[in-house]
Amino acid sequence: MSIKIEIFSSPGCGKCGHAKEVLRKLADELGGDNIQWREVNILDEMDHAVDLGVLSTPSIVVDGKLVFASLPSVKNLRTELERMLDMSDQDSKT
Repeated sequence: MSIKIEIFSSPGCGKCGHAKEVLRKLADELGGDNIQWREVNILDEMDHAVDLGVLSTPSIVVDGKLVFASLPSVKNLRTELERMLDMSDQDSKT
């Protein structure tokens, strides 16, 4: 199984660019096939962002749930992604 990540960003947001780079690197390290992700321009998909509770950028949504409402540390993001992947693997075995 895989997890689906949406990273919400806005044009001109410096932290958003950094968040995308970190996420791209972690996705590759943790197994790119296990992590599907897409960039979401908050201005283009404002209704979707509001539905998920995204109020600022960068924000990270995993499997439809807002997990980080601001830029997490690399360590915290890695820990959470590993935990979600482990949960996903357990769910696929049951």
